Amino acid sequence: MRLGVLDVGSNTVHLLVVDAHPGARPLPAYSHKAELRLAELLDAAGAISDAGVARLITTVREAGEVAEDKGVEDVLPFATSAIREATNSEEVLRRVAEETGVALRVLSGEDEARLTFLATRRWFGWSAGRLLLLDIGGGSLEIAYGLDEEPDAAASLPLGAGRLTSGALPGDPPGTDDVRALRRRVRADIAKVVSDFTRYGAPDHVVGTSKTFRQLARITGAARSSDGLYVQRQLERKKVEEWVPKLAGMTAQQRAALPGVSEGRSRQLLAGALVAEAAMDLFGVDALEICPWALREGVILRRLDHLSTT
Repeated sequence: MRLGVLDVGSNTVHLLVVDAHPGARPLPAYSHKAELRLAELLDAAGAISDAGVARLITTVREAGEVAEDKGVEDVLPFATSAIREATNSEEVLRRVAEETGVALRVLSGEDEARLTFLATRRWFGWSAGRLLLLDIGGGSLEIAYGLDEEPDAAASLPLGAGRLTSGALPGDPPGTDDVRALRRRVRADIAKVVSDFTRYGAPDHVVGTSKTFRQLARITGAARSSDGLYVQRQLERKKVEEWVPKLAGMTAQQRAALPGVSEGRSRQLLAGALVAEAAMDLFGVDALEICPWALREGVILRRLDHLSTT
């Protein structure tokens, strides 16, 4: 069957269309995305502005039309931290449903971590052993660890690259004191949960998902996305450490000129790098492997699992 996943994230609204069958690997058929950066559209009270809601409604409606044009039988719509944590989330969800007919399912941070972990487990297989997953989104950082398809531990922290950029790095380039303060904050927040994971023992394989990790891997020498999904891509901590001060000294426009860095994400790259550096350091990770599957694929796989048992 042809399925669509509509992911209303903190940075983008992304419709992924796949041809999927229970027991088989989902095959991407079409991708449609729009950058809204909802995490940066919150007002002082933490609400998504009227203009932001209007843009969201228009984008969701357009995604629905694309899904229909592509012959999608069923759309799985969900939203993550930007809507989950907005003070007017219920109103936003109501307006989207009334004006588009799309009822967004709001995932908890732990749901995000668990579904992303499922996707990475299916990608790497059982032979990968104990997996440690790190996923830096626009609004939150997800961490999960385990040997099976359900992680033994999962956590979500409000350390997304978009959220941190808008709230803590106002300059372009940001001020030295702001960068230092954010570095301290990120490390303190991650350190609070490290023992929840390390008590299970050292992982056999460490995996990074999300645009932030892919961009960091690319600027530190990993293969281009055009080289395909099955090319192994790694990110080394020492290279992230080398790049953090370089990124801190660059404007967003200068970062956008780096290989693999989009103009829309260039402002967020420094904050994402600070989170990646801190997480890899505090968890004792020298290198991680980039996984091309993440939350959207996890949602699809969970749906296929459900279909195969009904």
